[in-house]
Order: sequence, then structure tokens, then C-alpha cells
Amino acid sequence: MKVPFLLPLMGIWWSVSSAVAQVHSDQQYKHKATPADSIQDLSHFFAKGHFHGHARSYWMGTDNASGLSNFYAWGVGAGIGYETPRILNRFQVGLSGFFMFNLMSSDLSKPDAKTGQINRYEVGLFDIRRPNDHEDLDRLEELYLRYHFGKKSKVTVGRQVPKTPFINPQDGRMRPTLTEAAVVELNEWKNTKIQLEYVFRISPRSTVEWFRVGESMGIYPVGVGLDGKPSTYANNVESKGVLIGGITQTIGPVTVQAWDTYVENVFNTAFVQVDWKSKFKNKHAWVAGFQAVRQQSVGNGGNHDVTKAYMAPDSRSAVFSGRVGYRSPKYDVNINATRITAEGRYLMPREWGREPFYTFMPRERNEGMGDVNAFSVNAFYKPRTQLKWEVSWGYYKLSDVKNVFLNKYGMPAYTQLNAGMSYQFKGFFEGLDAQLLVVRKDNIGATYENDRYVFNKVNMSHFNFILNYHY
Repeated sequence: MKVPFLLPLMGIWWSVSSAVAQVHSDQQYKHKATPADSIQDLSHFFAKGHFHGHARSYWMGTDNASGLSNFYAWGVGAGIGYETPRILNRFQVGLSGFFMFNLMSSDLSKPDAKTGQINRYEVGLFDIRRPNDHEDLDRLEELYLRYHFGKKSKVTVGRQVPKTPFINPQDGRMRPTLTEAAVVELNEWKNTKIQLEYVFRISPRSTVEWFRVGESMGIYPVGVGLDGKPSTYANNVESKGVLIGGITQTIGPVTVQAWDTYVENVFNTAFVQVDWKSKFKNKHAWVAGFQAVRQQSVGNGGNHDVTKAYMAPDSRSAVFSGRVGYRSPKYDVNINATRITAEGRYLMPREWGREPFYTFMPRERNEGMGDVNAFSVNAFYKPRTQLKWEVSWGYYKLSDVKNVFLNKYGMPAYTQLNAGMSYQFKGFFEGLDAQLLVVRKDNIGATYENDRYVFNKVNMSHFNFILNYHY
């Protein structure tokens, strides 16, 4: 694959120097705008707020099986945000925005000549709806009003970063998923947290637009329906929004979470997670966890016409996941397993977030599947506080690619190996971090000599090099 491996390094200087210059400029402005002898004027009030910024350089490449198309892309971007100090000790306003550019890439809109399929990974760095847009892509990401009450409780209304098991930032591209919502966080009781929210708009990762809940389902590839034909629920799902309730309770070494995600007229998903950690002995500890998911359709599954519904009426699925691990100052090890029963497909819009299961590994999911047996091992080595190495291996036994009832995306059973490194810089480069992720996936299930079950799915290598600067 002919890709410019050295070119991402040129983005280090551009991204970091731009961010540092912006910080220096902000500090000079705040110094001039906050006179020491005036502490009651408006400029002093805003100077007490919190500015934050983020610059990002992301290079990604995919080397598919012989005879299939390969891809690469390099994106850079930067953003800035601000949160006011508390007004009347109760209210805060926050806002942030981010812009990004496609500096260079292969043709992300050109289908593979052999399969007719399009790019899967690199297009997600930018706007999946406009794959060849190399110009300025920007998004007003946060714009919220927050009200503090009680001891540590708060209500946040507006555009914000989601923090739930199934709707979350899934920050594996240039920018994360965001929501427009009303969120109540109750922290009035020791060791107990309660979260209630209503989500009415979503801006998925890999887009720069905001969509109503029903519109957001189907922006990513939709797979096939239960009849084996391409799904047609995109732009056809009818829903008034998402209601979410969650409670987290810590009792000694045990933490219990219970969540319910209700998508009006589409489906309901109940989720329970129990995590245990032994007492530290010389900073060493054992950990264990268990998760259970029960999902069923609601109303007409999104549309009265079953061919246009997201989920067929009377659909159900169940998921169970477990973990055993060991923690120490230098290394962590996890052994994980997940079972999705054969009752039906586990479904969750990929536009909304990554799945929370213990066997999840970056760059692949088991959403859209049923009758899954998954096993994985994660090992993390931390020779220094700034440096962490990771090796993860997973075995994912899926239903046959032709079993459309239990395999929405035609994904063959596979093994996956992830190798990664992250480094936090100190001193002059405080705030800068580098991440490297290499992924290898190979099929263990039949592909019937059909490259449509191979392209961008298995028998491929995938590379990521990311630089972030936060200030």
C-alpha cells in the first residue's frame, strides 16, 4: 500500500505550535483584560471562567486482502471551549466548537472495483455524508445551560457530551458523538449516583450536523433486514426521543449500575453491571465484573411498515458478559467473555456510541448479531507513568454470514489482535499525548469465496497514529 507514512509527522509541528500559540495569546488577553484594581467588572467575571482547547492530528490507513482496495487519510483539527464561572452560585453556561480539515487521503467515495463496496474506516475521520469534502468542516459542539443545586447535583440542558453505556462519545475518529439533551445528575447521597435524561437530538461521530433521534438511525451503513434484503429504515424511523435512567451504587468493594434506555416507538434496553475489586495489597488487586442486557422492541419498531422499521415488532435479544482481571502498578490483565443468545439480534444504532461489553475491542463490534460467543484477553504494561503498552486478542464466533436473522452485516467469525501504545509528554510539551494502534483481523468463519464478506471486515491490517494536545 503506497501511503505517506512520514507525512503525519509534519502535522505534529503544525497542530502543537498552533495550539501553543493560541494558549499564549489567550493568556496575554486574560492578563490585559483583568486589571488587579478592578474585581467587579464584566471582564473580571469572564476571566474567572474556564477556557479549554484541543488540537488533534489523526492518520489512519487500511491494508485489505490482496486484490481489494486500500485506503489512507490524514486529518487535522482544533477547537476551543469556554465555561463561565457560576452565576448567583447556581448557573453556568458552556460552549465549544471544533474545525477540521482532510489534509490528504485516498478517494474515500470510490467503491472497491471488485466488490462495489465503499470505504469503512477512513471516511469516518471527516463527514461520512460528504466523503470528498477536504475543506473546513466545523461543528458547534457544546452549548448548554447548567444549574447546580443541593450538595453536588446539577441539571444540564443543551448540547453536551453523553455519558451513558449505549450513548457515548466513542472517540475513535476526529470528533466524538454529541447529544442535545436535558440531563439531571443527582449526587445527594454517599456512594449513590442517579442520572435521568431525555435526548432529543444527536450529532453522531463522523458527521458535523445535528439530527432528530429517528433521523440519526441509518447514517452509517444499515446492513440487511430479516428478509436478507438491504435495510430501508434510514430516514424512515419515527421516534420522539430517548429516555434514559441510571443508578450507580457502591457498597464496599462492589459497584452496581442499573440503566434503562427507552427509545420511544422503537425499543427498550435494560442494562445491569456489577464490578468487584479486592482490597489493595501492595497496590495489587483482583477484579471481576458481570453484565446483563435485555432488549425488546417497542411500538412498531420505528415505522408501521415493517420493511422500514429499525426493529421488527416482538423482537428480543439478551446479552451476558463477564470479566476477571488483575491490577498492579506496572501491569493489568483481563480475561473476558460475552454471550449474545440466539433469541435475536442485539441492536443499537452505531451512530450513538460503542457497545459497553467487556470483550469490546476498537475497530469492530458485535452489534447486529445474535448467537455470539466472544472471548478476549487484554494485557497492559506501564513501565512508566507516562507510557502504556497494550496487547489484546479476541476470538469472536458469530453466526454464519448467510444467516441474516442473526447476522445483520454479513460479518464472518473472526479473530482480532490489537497492539497499541500511548505516551503522555511532560515538561515543555505538557498536554501533548501520542497514541499508536495497530489492528489485525482474520476470518475463522466461511466467506464462501465472496469478497463482499472480506472487504473492510477480515484478512486486513489497520493502522492509527494520533496526536492530541489539550490545554
